Amino acid sequence: DGRFAIVVAEQRMRLMFRDAQTMELKHALWIPCKGIDHMDFSADGRYLIGSCEFAGKVVKVDVEKQAVLGMLPLHQRAMPQDVKLSPDGRVFYVADMASDGVWLVDGDRLAKIGFIPTGKGTHGLYASRDSRYLYISNRGEGSVSVLDFATRKIVCKWVIPGGGSPDMGGVSADGKVLWLSGRYNAEVYAIDTRDGHLLARIPVGRGPHGLCVYPQPGRYSLGHTGVFR
Repeated sequence: DGRFAIVVAEQRMRLMFRDAQTMELKHALWIPCKGIDHMDFSADGRYLIGSCEFAGKVVKVDVEKQAVLGMLPLHQRAMPQDVKLSPDGRVFYVADMASDGVWLVDGDRLAKIGFIPTGKGTHGLYASRDSRYLYISNRGEGSVSVLDFATRKIVCKWVIPGGGSPDMGGVSADGKVLWLSGRYNAEVYAIDTRDGHLLARIPVGRGPHGLCVYPQPGRYSLGHTGVFR
C-alpha cells in the first residue's frame, strides 16, 4: 500500500520497515536465514517471497503483520538469487546460481512445483514489457535464457559474443532493450529484445552490479535495480 519502504539489511539478517515518507525505522524484522537478498510481492501484496542466498532457502513474510510465515528449503547446495512473480500471479520464479536454473515456487502453499535448467550461474530475472517472456541472466556462462511464461519452457538462449558476466539490470520502458551489468568484465550490455543481438558493450568501472534503467512504468518500487509494478 506504499506505507513502508523495506530496507534489506543482509548482514544483519533483517528487513527494516521504514516510513516511506520520512524513512523513520518502524520495525526491524529478524529473518532466520543467512543472505536475505532479493524478493517480490504476491499479486495482492499480502506477502512477499525473499531469497536467502547463503541458506539455500526462500522465506515467506506477511507484509501487513510484518512477520515471518515460513521457510522453504530449495536444495542442499542452492544459492537463490533474484525472485520474480509471474504476470498471472500464480508462481514465483527463483534464480539459483548454484543449481544453474530457476525454481518454480507456489507462494500461497510455500511449495516447490518445478525446476527449469537455464545456464551456468543463473542470477537475474526480468519480465518482457508485454509480459510474455522472462529474461534470465546466466552470469557464469555469459548468456541470457528466454522463458515463455505461458508454457514455462526456455524458447531460446542469447550468447554474448566473446563472453561476459551478465548480472542485474532492467528492460527499457519501450521494451526494446535489455540492459545488464557485466559483473566481472567491467562493462554494461545493451541487448536487442527482438533477436538477442548485442547493441552495445559499454566499458565502466570495476565490479558493476546493480543497474537501474529509468524511468519505468509502474507505481511501486520492488527494490533492486529499479523494478516497478
